[in-house]
Amino acid sequence: MHPNTAWAPGLAHLAALLADTTRARICLALLDGRAWTAGELARAAGVAPSTASDHLSRLVEGGLLAQERQGRHRYLRLADASVAQLVEDLAARLSAPPAPDRSLRTARAGAALAYARTCYDHLAGRLGVLMHDALLDRGLLDRSAGLALTPAGTRWCAELGLPVAPLRATRRPLLRDCLDWTERRPHLSGALGAALCAHLFDLGWLTRGAGRAVRLTPSGTPALAAALGLDPADLAPPADADTGGGRA
Repeated sequence: MHPNTAWAPGLAHLAALLADTTRARICLALLDGRAWTAGELARAAGVAPSTASDHLSRLVEGGLLAQERQGRHRYLRLADASVAQLVEDLAARLSAPPAPDRSLRTARAGAALAYARTCYDHLAGRLGVLMHDALLDRGLLDRSAGLALTPAGTRWCAELGLPVAPLRATRRPLLRDCLDWTERRPHLSGALGAALCAHLFDLGWLTRGAGRAVRLTPSGTPALAAALGLDPADLAPPADADTGGGRA
């Protein structure tokens, strides 16, 4: 028996956790990075609370979700960033899902998610891919020997008010490509991707829209364009993106 086959039972068990539509819906909903109550996840998955409870217990026992209790409520979230990346990577390998109800509200919400959203704790969608590509084009990132931050990139982060040294000290990889499920090209994850996303919110350049959707603020558009060496028009969302409505 090949030594690698020793992983087979564990891999099969992990795959079985996601081989269920209800559990897959729960994990996809939690990609927004928040902790949800069991009741909220039941509604998001379209199942009864008792049904959701069994699925949630299996996901917690399997290490995909973490939970904490506060009073009568049980809050659940993805266990860590690696689980979020696993779910996003799997979603990116799928063909486009069947077209949902194409009401104007639904279409706008979908366009908003495709333009810019959070993927757990980092920026995804067209805006995330644009930022990833701009950092490469400016020589701030380099992939000649695996994705790496260049000295110019370290200086760029410092000028933005984001020191890199503390990020290198964490156990999380500094940089990772995360395949974007709408753009089918990578956006930036890892410790730097997460810190950069949080920093853009702190600067007031990004604000949250509906659900996972985010949008650039009026001041954030020219500021981020200048930081990335882009024309502000390059960062414009599609005309039909509604980033201020209900949950996407």
